[in-house]
Amino acid sequence: MSLLLFSTCRREQQVVPNVAVNVIIYLNDPQNIALTTVGGWMYVNGGNRGIVVHRISQNEFVAFDRTCPYRPDEAASQVSVDSSNVILEDRSCGSKFLLSDGSPIQTPALVPLRQYNTTFDGNAIRIVN
Repeated sequence: MSLLLFSTCRREQQVVPNVAVNVIIYLNDPQNIALTTVGGWMYVNGGNRGIVVHRISQNEFVAFDRTCPYRPDEAASQVSVDSSNVILEDRSCGSKFLLSDGSPIQTPALVPLRQYNTTFDGNAIRIVN
């Protein structure tokens, strides 16, 4: 019985589809003001169901696909930053993740969010996979 349950859970923990991502965010653009301070975050177009970008230090950013890895094929599967501004939550399944590194902190998701590579040249952030 436990083998069947484990097998079912593993199927629901699917891989978020890999799509081409090549996004540039210019920090001098007023619409990107949220990323000019450490701790700031914003949603951008790209990835599967959007990308969340978070500034974790003066020169370091992280970017995650907003698709929850628990049943990613479900249309309602999308993570959003909660009111604490430190946790991403998928309200359709209840999974929660740390905004700083995408790691799961509440099930049913058992794997981290898909992370994209970021580079910062002092003026612009580039997000790629």
